[in-house]
Amino acid sequence: MRFADIIGQESLKRHLTESVDKGRISHAQLFSGAAGVGTLPLAIAYAQYLNCTNRHDGDSCGECPSCRQIAEAAHPDLHFVFPVNKQGKKAGEVVLSGEFMPLWREILSDTGGYFTPQQWYDRLDLGKTLKGLITAREADEIIRRLQFKSFQSEYKIMIIWQPEAMNDEAANKILKILEEPWEKTVFLLVSERPDLLLPTIISRVQEVAVPRLTIEDLMPLAGEGDEQRRRNMARLAAGDIIEMRTLAGGEEDAVKRESFDLFCSLMRLSYNDKHLELIEWADEVAALSREQQRAMLRHAARLLRESYMLHAGLGSISYLWGAEAEFCNKFAPFIGNQNVEFILNEIELAMRQVSQNGNAKIIFTHFALAVSKTINRLK
Repeated sequence: MRFADIIGQESLKRHLTESVDKGRISHAQLFSGAAGVGTLPLAIAYAQYLNCTNRHDGDSCGECPSCRQIAEAAHPDLHFVFPVNKQGKKAGEVVLSGEFMPLWREILSDTGGYFTPQQWYDRLDLGKTLKGLITAREADEIIRRLQFKSFQSEYKIMIIWQPEAMNDEAANKILKILEEPWEKTVFLLVSERPDLLLPTIISRVQEVAVPRLTIEDLMPLAGEGDEQRRRNMARLAAGDIIEMRTLAGGEEDAVKRESFDLFCSLMRLSYNDKHLELIEWADEVAALSREQQRAMLRHAARLLRESYMLHAGLGSISYLWGAEAEFCNKFAPFIGNQNVEFILNEIELAMRQVSQNGNAKIIFTHFALAVSKTINRLK
């Protein structure tokens, strides 16, 4: 993958290539940002540029053996680690990233590297109860692979996608090799939630913060037609290519639709003070996968903020349309200074507890009843 293949991020691309050209190559870097802004494609393009034998015009050549192998995610000196799991796993069975490389190459090819954790878990067919993990055994495998000399390129490169999926034991093992890396070994961590990483890991990496894309970057993805319609679509995508593709394709993301339905249900039950139904709602959310629960909470926070903006008379800059806009316009009078901060704090608390593998029924029962009290108060 060349930098030229990546949409937007021109300033960041120049920064990355210039750092390599000047020999300022940090052995551990953290590409942070939403999946739809290009964190993973940028990390892969950086790895390709690093090992390209014929760089020119601020990019890898795309033609040398190294570039061709990296483009196919089949370079012997470029390693990938990502969260994995599988249904029907036997007790004590070890599940490692290498087992799923054909699926990984497939999703990279299909999406260009722009995909969410949930889309990856759907490829793994994890269902609603399992989530992907990076285990201590995976960390051992990383150490085993990197202790050998490089096969054909100058640098051995390890890309760890979603490092926040590491358990504590795996994170501590990774920390040790980040502290004392092998010569000519580069770690590229690609994270949506760097706040979930160990502080000691954060302190040992150089962060590459990947910003949201501009409206102009996204407009070409909107297809042909009226320029204002295309511009509105790009604005609604909020700098995210994955969201832009969904809008341009006229599709409705299943996770987003489910999250929206759960949000509407929670607010209606809260307004009507339906405590028994709220407990049933909590049971329904508890049955989802951890990633789906986090997605629901993220969407809830977004819809609350948008509703608050509508309440404040800022609808002209709202990022809502369709059913979301219709519901939030009706819901906006019940979100104000009295409760928006409290509810957002409850969402953040639930997000942390879910990430820490807390009991989902307890988490969401408390969350639903807490929200009910503050929504009901404005009746």
